[in-house]
Amino acid sequence: MPENTSPSESPERQDERYDRQMFRILRNIDLNLLTIFEAVYVHKGIVNAAKILNITPSAISQSINKLRALFPDPLFIRKGQGVMPTAYATHLHQYISRGMEAFLSALDIAGSPHQQRVITIATTPGMGALLIPIVASALKPAFPQILLHNIAITDAARQLDQRQVDLLIDTHLHSGQAISHHVLYQDRVRMYCRAEHPALHGPQDEAHLAQYEFALLLPEGQRYPTLHRRLQEEMGERRCGFSTFNLLTQAAMIAESDMLG
Repeated sequence: MPENTSPSESPERQDERYDRQMFRILRNIDLNLLTIFEAVYVHKGIVNAAKILNITPSAISQSINKLRALFPDPLFIRKGQGVMPTAYATHLHQYISRGMEAFLSALDIAGSPHQQRVITIATTPGMGALLIPIVASALKPAFPQILLHNIAITDAARQLDQRQVDLLIDTHLHSGQAISHHVLYQDRVRMYCRAEHPALHGPQDEAHLAQYEFALLLPEGQRYPTLHRRLQEEMGERRCGFSTFNLLTQAAMIAESDMLG
């Protein structure tokens, strides 16, 4: 009779199990010990490491003993006035030093102009298509190491307050704690319609255009009453017969109807 075999774990399940195991291991390791390990390794002695870290040699020795309890190796062997790393300590150093270098690079303490920096900019699709190429062409020649990351505006105030984005470009003013804004440019409000629309053959005044329904572009994160009220202030009373978050959908709706946009 064939043996029952359990279905193989999904990659997501394996990643989750690995993450739990990794954090269980890290929970039992004082990461300060790794700093002490690196200091002893680089400066080849407990006394020298103590001077660099501004702690006592006995504190260094206690930390090395804690590391020996974690790893199956003495790590350092006395040699004259200093210590010599074991082969296992050299192996550990290669990985620990890379991790520390990566962490310090992320902090960019020295402010290196050659350090890669990710700048996240939130925009609407239309604003992104219009402005991101201009932003990139202005930044890239001076700062070629910058990586621009463009994401959608979902909740502008929250994205800015919680530092989810570095910059947000929108056609609407957003307010919130510690949010400042700068006007990039100003544009006039214009209406558009399909080709051969009846409105094109009549007077282009408010009374005549008011008979047609309006297709409203309502970006994600914007409230309908607020946006509608602002449009009324700019263009007068409008009957909104359709709203969408997508500029292409708005254009398609206007192209197939007598709605105005």
